[in-house]
Amino acid sequence: MSHKKKKQEENKVAEKNYEPSDYEGETQIEQGLAETHEQVSDGYHEGTIDRAQGRED
Repeated sequence: MSHKKKKQEENKVAEKNYEPSDYEGETQIEQGLAETHEQVSDGYHEGTIDRAQGRED
């Protein structure tokens, strides 16, 4: 693979963003984005460590 073609492939991967359809995706990139999105979403909804210990504002 030429350097130029490899760079184009890397850019294609780097420009990919999460899409809801990634949950049904078949590629490793789609599956990885869906899993990462789920982990971030879970962490966001769970809140901070203060909130986990029962402290609410």
